[in-house]
Amino acid sequence: MRALICHCHGPVEDVLPGDMADAPAPGPHDVTIAVEVASVSHATKLLIEGRYQSRPPLPFVPGTEAAGRVIACGAEVTRLKPGDRVVALSRWGCYAERLTLPEHTVYPVPDDLPLLSALPIPISYGTAWCALLWRAAMQPGDTVLVLGAGSGVGLAAVEIASSLGAMVLACASTDAKRQAALAAGAAHAFAADENMVQAVKAASGGRGADVVLDAVGGDAFERSVRAAAANARMVSVGFASGRVPDVPLNLLLVKNIALHGFFFGRYIGWTPADERIVHAPAMQRTMSTLFDWARSKRIRPAVTAVYPITGLAAALAALESRHVVGKVAITITTETNPCMPLPPDSPTGRAAPA
Repeated sequence: MRALICHCHGPVEDVLPGDMADAPAPGPHDVTIAVEVASVSHATKLLIEGRYQSRPPLPFVPGTEAAGRVIACGAEVTRLKPGDRVVALSRWGCYAERLTLPEHTVYPVPDDLPLLSALPIPISYGTAWCALLWRAAMQPGDTVLVLGAGSGVGLAAVEIASSLGAMVLACASTDAKRQAALAAGAAHAFAADENMVQAVKAASGGRGADVVLDAVGGDAFERSVRAAAANARMVSVGFASGRVPDVPLNLLLVKNIALHGFFFGRYIGWTPADERIVHAPAMQRTMSTLFDWARSKRIRPAVTAVYPITGLAAALAALESRHVVGKVAITITTETNPCMPLPPDSPTGRAAPA
């Protein structure tokens, strides 16, 4: 089968399409998926470069989130059947035409939801949902500050928080991202610059943010501590800026701020202990809720740009430039009932259809 293969840790430009052995036959609790489209993320780049917290044995196929159709099921699988449209989460392996993995992190997609709309739900919306509700215990009426609000996770957090009755303040690096956050339900949007603290205080009547969701790190995180209200709950979900922030513990202390780390991968089998079976019931309930919300337009998950399988480096460069709004994907195959036509084989990619 055709796949993007990483032969050694290094530049993403070295990860190119090639032929490899077909995906193994599914075990009793496994399914095999014909992958049509897969997500691109900062974590993908770190994994390829050997800078992620886990390292697959070389050579390996990158890619952590895919959408396609089930083509085979193990004898003990009861939730899925061949022909089902699904999204799937894996530690790696999604940039291949076929993928075999345990059923516990494979989720059926409703018939009336396009695959490209379903693709961002597990990681982007799952991360935002669990961080806001499980870790930050967000409540209606909270003021929620979202850093990196133009990213996939950030826009998801804006939608979820505003839908649940919070007042959302969105920080993003470009005007286009700020406009997207406002369209997603943010009450105010501004840059995460030296004026951010004053802007948050002004928007919240001088109180500050009750909840901070940070996917950026760096200077933005350090400013957000000053913008947080007394007794605030802060959740760190990533460091898209490339810099792990220095945490001003004195401010956490005097303001009674609770700081939480949140790694979505712990719930979906991305740790050495592989706890996906333990968390599968809760994750399946969460995904079912999010799919229902997408069907009812309570949230509007979307892939904003799609690249061909040869365009991974360009897709990652677009993400790194911080000009991309929302989720980016690459097309793996369109052989069986494709979710969209294959884009032109060029490094520029193209916008996904609305």
